[in-house]
Amino acid sequence: MAGELSPRLAEIVDALPLTPGARVLEIGCGPGAAARAVAARLVSGHVLAVDRSARAIALAEAGSAREIASGRMSVRCVAAEDFVREPGEGPFDLVFAVRVGALDGRHPEAGRRALERVAAALAPGGRLFVDGGRPLREIPLSPGTRGVRGD
Repeated sequence: MAGELSPRLAEIVDALPLTPGARVLEIGCGPGAAARAVAARLVSGHVLAVDRSARAIALAEAGSAREIASGRMSVRCVAAEDFVREPGEGPFDLVFAVRVGALDGRHPEAGRRALERVAAALAPGGRLFVDGGRPLREIPLSPGTRGVRGD
């Protein structure tokens, strides 16, 4: 499992403030390696891995059968700027994204919408992390500042 991670992704997963029961959302999961590594650290928590690419989601699903069967992981094909929690789906304690243009400044309009969606999906006190720090940086979000970047 951890052997699938590049050194960079391993460093990112290690830097996440995970707790055993956390509800985690990974935006832009690609083939799911980081989500699998997060799922391995959860006891009663859950990671939802999303990506806008149907091919990426198919790869993530195929490579994550054990984690999905355990209930610690699920996947969904959706863009960050279109993400909404499904009926009955609880809020997320932690959201992270690696190389996602809508959250790293490359696509400002999509980024504004994505930040609004992330803020709406977070539990009170929930946190958003993106790559670009050492190795992550946190983007502060609060209900009163939905869609406003705090960096």
